[in-house]
Amino acid sequence: MLRFAIIGAGRIGVVHAEAIASHPDAELVLVADPFGDAAARLASAHGARSTTVVDDVFAADDVDALIVGSPTPFHVEQIIAGVEAGKAVLAEKPVDLDIERVDRCLAAVGDRADRVMVGFNRRFDPGFAEVKARIERGEIGPLEQLTIISRDPQAPPASYVAQSGGIFRDMTIHDLDMARFMLGDVVEVSAAGQNIDPEIQAAGDFDGAVLTLRAASGALATIINSRHCATGYDQRLEAFGPYGSLRAENHTATQVRYFGSRTSDAAGPYLDFFLQRYAQAYRAELDHFVKSIVQGTSPSPSLHDGREALVLADAATLSATKGQPVRVD
Repeated sequence: MLRFAIIGAGRIGVVHAEAIASHPDAELVLVADPFGDAAARLASAHGARSTTVVDDVFAADDVDALIVGSPTPFHVEQIIAGVEAGKAVLAEKPVDLDIERVDRCLAAVGDRADRVMVGFNRRFDPGFAEVKARIERGEIGPLEQLTIISRDPQAPPASYVAQSGGIFRDMTIHDLDMARFMLGDVVEVSAAGQNIDPEIQAAGDFDGAVLTLRAASGALATIINSRHCATGYDQRLEAFGPYGSLRAENHTATQVRYFGSRTSDAAGPYLDFFLQRYAQAYRAELDHFVKSIVQGTSPSPSLHDGREALVLADAATLSATKGQPVRVD
């Protein structure tokens, strides 16, 4: 039984706590959060103990692995401290908003980086993972085009946007990792941003974007993002090749469809929040992490994957600002 600690008792900490509770080989023993009674409430719900002193996690002898779900500015120092304390670490994305700090993190952990996993949970979504597996089996031939659509139900507060690092580092980074997951190395990024919401514009960010990525293989990916979507949490992708295409569609609460005199094939709305849409993905992500610890293998996505996704996000930010494609080394 692997004993887990969680740093950060916000909504993402709750998700990870539930994933741990559902896993037969994992146990939550400690929750740390320096603010209020959030840690105590989450720990109590799962029979764990709590602390408001984050360093208690690194000193705990009964913690084998930890999940870093704190705000992004704390990720690097907590990843390093966890590795130094001999813990396996699963860190939420992004590793950091600054590529130099990510590089310092990689330098600090050195050859122990294989003990760190970055939480690009969408790789573990059953539909997306099936598309990836069927591409690798050659079902559609060499991948030529990939289309990723990712729209949130509603924009976050402008106060969050202002400190988020921008749409490409905060939101698109998931889709950039998915593009790399499907396509391999990306060598060029072209991005155009939209300003429809005046509050987000005033915060210095875009609320929509369209990106085109060119892979080393010659394949192209299109990413379509929006901070708002009237139909709910819009999460789709299509992979196209010479023998056909594969699609992963949106999720609804039920697969039942209504047919009547005024409408046909009517479905319920899309799931309205990422916690519901990717619940299975979070559980599968944790299972992969647990197995990597037990089997002594390197988890994926890695710290290096986290770095590469941030490189692409930085390139997209530059491209959208300058209005020209950006080459990626």
